[in-house]
Amino acid sequence: MPHDRDEVAAVSMTKPSDEWMTPADFLSFFAGWDDPALPGRTNGLMRAWSDPTYCNPPYSQPLPWVKKAIAESQRGVRVAMLLRHDSSTEWWRLLHEAGAYFLAVIGRLHFSEGGPANFASVLVFLPRRGRG
Repeated sequence: MPHDRDEVAAVSMTKPSDEWMTPADFLSFFAGWDDPALPGRTNGLMRAWSDPTYCNPPYSQPLPWVKKAIAESQRGVRVAMLLRHDSSTEWWRLLHEAGAYFLAVIGRLHFSEGGPANFASVLVFLPRRGRG
């Protein structure tokens, strides 16, 4: 279900958090896509995702989101995820085993909530594996 991203982009973070909004220029590539991980919206882990889906999950807890993305891909949903670039993790291994494509983000993304990220990012694509 598409959202009004301008409304969400206006939300400011009032406490330290890892739920940072995707930079607007980066997000423009995914205009109209379902976004189940928007802070303050529905619990995207508990609902079905629409095709296509863009997901920027909290960086401290990507594993449940990655598992959900893989399940949705197997259901026939195309999924793109913005994640921390960390090939040493279980969730990275699961994505690799699921046939994901990894596109490194060159340089550091800049988030309006706190400036540049202190880590590298990767855009991960999970193609449709099933038919919903």
